[in-house]
Amino acid sequence: MEDSTRLGYCIVAGSFVAFQFSFSALSPQLSLSLSPSYATLPSVKQNEWNSRGDPWLVKLNVAITCGYLVYDLLLLLRYWRTLGDSLFVCHHLAALYAYGYVLSRGVLPYFANFRLISELSTPFVNLRWFLDTAGWPRSSHLVLANGLAMTVVFFLVRIAVIPSYYRQVYSWYGTPEYERLGLGVQLAWIGPSLALEVLNVVWMYRIICGFYRAFCRSKVRKAP
Repeated sequence: MEDSTRLGYCIVAGSFVAFQFSFSALSPQLSLSLSPSYATLPSVKQNEWNSRGDPWLVKLNVAITCGYLVYDLLLLLRYWRTLGDSLFVCHHLAALYAYGYVLSRGVLPYFANFRLISELSTPFVNLRWFLDTAGWPRSSHLVLANGLAMTVVFFLVRIAVIPSYYRQVYSWYGTPEYERLGLGVQLAWIGPSLALEVLNVVWMYRIICGFYRAFCRSKVRKAP
């Protein structure tokens, strides 16, 4: 994997960790010390309070992601015969549609950055491709180790976080703040989120099946 690619992943991961830490730990403590009335706010208001960070940093993080998605989408279309995958196209279009509102109107910064945690699984997915292209047997220890890591990380950052994400969505649904977003933003928030969950479940199923086949193949080869 190229150094620039590693740096990009580190920026995405570091950005998410920083925003998550600010939202969950730093902002509540700092807000409470500076404004005692913070403790009397309902949870929805506290969440909105905590998520109102520097909009320039939020937009920069999302803009970097959108730039990559556009680049990768054009690459898929240009080399469709070899790289084409309709699920990837759906994923990129759904993400770009939602992130477009974040860039243009600065809304839902916390939820936009929360979705980026899913990219922590991408290095393992790419490494699997590199190993396969380099001719490593799928029953080799390195390929199996990466397959296991990919399965675990993919589940943690794309599937296990679903309840937490939609618990936060539900806490906002029907509130005056939610109504002020308008129908366009509401659809850009909820619609692509549900579409991405469907894609993630499909990919999770494929990853589990692929790892299971590779693991069984390695067992057969070891048998006397």
